[in-house]
Amino acid sequence: MTKAFKVLITVLTLCLIVAGCGGGGGNSTGAEGGSGSGDRAETITLSIWHNYSGDDLRAQTMRRLIDEFQQEHPEVKVDSQPIPTDAYRQRIQTVAAAKEMPDLFLTYAGSFTDEFQKAGLIQPVTSVLEEHKDWADGFLPGATDIYNYDGEVYSAPVAMSATSFLFYNKELFEQNGVKVPTTWEELLAAIEKFKAAGITPIALGNQAPWVAQSTLFGVMADRVTGSDWFMNAKDGNGASFADPQFLQSLTYFKQLVDVGAFPEGANSLDNTQAEQQFIQGNAAMIMNGAWSISNWAAAASEEQINKVGITVFPTMPNGLGEANTITGGPGGGFVLNANLEGEKLELAKQLFYKLSSAEAQKAIAESNSMVMYNVEIDESKVTPLFYEAFNLVKTLQFSPVYDLYLSAAGGEAVNNGLQEMMLGGDPAAVAEKLQTTQAAATGK
Repeated sequence: MTKAFKVLITVLTLCLIVAGCGGGGGNSTGAEGGSGSGDRAETITLSIWHNYSGDDLRAQTMRRLIDEFQQEHPEVKVDSQPIPTDAYRQRIQTVAAAKEMPDLFLTYAGSFTDEFQKAGLIQPVTSVLEEHKDWADGFLPGATDIYNYDGEVYSAPVAMSATSFLFYNKELFEQNGVKVPTTWEELLAAIEKFKAAGITPIALGNQAPWVAQSTLFGVMADRVTGSDWFMNAKDGNGASFADPQFLQSLTYFKQLVDVGAFPEGANSLDNTQAEQQFIQGNAAMIMNGAWSISNWAAAASEEQINKVGITVFPTMPNGLGEANTITGGPGGGFVLNANLEGEKLELAKQLFYKLSSAEAQKAIAESNSMVMYNVEIDESKVTPLFYEAFNLVKTLQFSPVYDLYLSAAGGEAVNNGLQEMMLGGDPAAVAEKLQTTQAAATGK
């Protein structure tokens, strides 16, 4: 190596050291380039957490939109963290406790968002809605109401939460001479026939304990108690989870357990396994949300999907609730970290809009996923099952999903209580625990 070459290497090394020391910023922003020449743009890092980690079409669509934003904004480094659904809530709540939130993250409507807003961890997106009024006017009535706090909107849903469709295998019903149930008595009769034929009546994977509550128990209980009773009970407003009608709801759920409606070891199966058990023809029915349609569109054969029928949960004896309902309403949406400001905030708003815009809503719908947005979908781009569900849901009313409205502790109490009942637990003990927990959380 020549002396001149050694000198050149030394000079270059010193330049790199000086440039490195001169780079600046906090955790999310770093300067790329020289020390103040102004001819190189600063790179801003935006972190975004979401649960679009799977291979279903909706997850693929959302990740594609994030990638498109990255390509459209080379000055931004998008740090996208896809986290599996069953672990997502806990991960977000953990960083929230430490006040180390990502810049944008997917939230769920109801108490989940309430807690972030009350803690001052998120900020409004009202200005985005005002800036894009044509887009804002396209949401279905009430779509953003649940994200409205004192006149400020904190998110816009990118999904419709429809959590309790009754899917059934048309071929198995026909082969076994079973009527699609419209009443509780007909459901019990169907379960008995399928059990006798050696077929699992209702697939269920309740390893993550929200599943039984969100997809089955919530709508069953609403058929018994009515939605107004639940909204009063959660607030301690003249109703209680110790009331007889709620205990009756739990008793009906325990009856399903006792007659063998679910697969053995359902608490050890996850929801994906239950979906597969059903779509492969190894279970006659499954109560599940609209996400199953997207999952099957990505992974199931056309022959398998064509065997699937869709309806709503049956009526219950002497029920006070409406029959033509499904649990759900506005689904998840993205929220912004309260600490964002300046150029980084403006870029985060642009990413928020990219993922929530009319174009995004249409793309999500055409990935076989429900949205709370007035879209015209191309029937050729979705499965017949989705198109049927899309039109069915337009005829239904929504009833509340329990853990979206209960406190976090109350939601955990009912979810864990249902798991316990599947292992022989006592409905009265579950009702008492839920009432005590929810009352403590609300101070009533």
